[in-house]
Amino acid sequence: MPTVSCDSNHSRIRVIEQFDLLGLLGAALIGLALGLLGSGGSVLTVPVLVFLFQQEPKMAITGSLLVVGTIALIGAALHARRQRPDLTILLLFAPTGMLGSWLGATASATVSGAVQLQTLAAAMIVAAALMIRPPSSMQRVQSVQPTARRPATYAYLALLGLATGAMTGFVGVGGGFLIVPALVIGAALPMHRAVATSLVLISLNAYTGFWEQWSFHKSSVASLDLATLGLVTAMGIAGLLVGERVAGGLSQTKLRQIFGFLLIVLAALLVWNSLQQH
Repeated sequence: MPTVSCDSNHSRIRVIEQFDLLGLLGAALIGLALGLLGSGGSVLTVPVLVFLFQQEPKMAITGSLLVVGTIALIGAALHARRQRPDLTILLLFAPTGMLGSWLGATASATVSGAVQLQTLAAAMIVAAALMIRPPSSMQRVQSVQPTARRPATYAYLALLGLATGAMTGFVGVGGGFLIVPALVIGAALPMHRAVATSLVLISLNAYTGFWEQWSFHKSSVASLDLATLGLVTAMGIAGLLVGERVAGGLSQTKLRQIFGFLLIVLAALLVWNSLQQH
């Protein structure tokens, strides 16, 4: 009997070690996708925490806000060395985005984790569609001179900030896959400035959502696995640094399409996971 028990324990340890390795690779993929594509990587955070670190959905979504906010902040600092974010857009977009994140985090307390996962799956399908489609509209905007922004453009961006912020607070994603195209097409920002601006906005929205969770749900937030979240954040930052270095030599169109199909698979797994909870 002792021999069987020992073998069983060793097998369990090996499985856990392999599972943790997959989790670390998944965490690195979050930052790698963000560094390579400029957006979309944060949408992987909740699936990584749920599937690879076996976290309960609500805890994964709350922890995701902390991870996403920190990785985005580091990314914004890296971009700020080469080009500054658009301050006008930030002054307009940030308040509505933070308000939306606060509202989304508040609303998340009224629904189950399964509902949040299903909402996240829907957001991932939207992100996948935006990444798989040919980037013709983005290219057309980049090939012309930026035009003067009209009041309607500012109103549109303010409303979009509210919507993306609400999504951040509710399901723990940054929303860069919506913010970057909106800034390029709607505000005629060059891609590099849109990405830099988006990262600042994502960080502000994510930290606001996390603060709301902390303010109203201290007992549950206190039970977060901070060691795991710190490890995921560190691996995400490492992936971000690698992605930043190699992005220039790779086809952005093919990368986005591959990433888009990956999001569809993960969205299906999230729906299945939420149905299993019921």
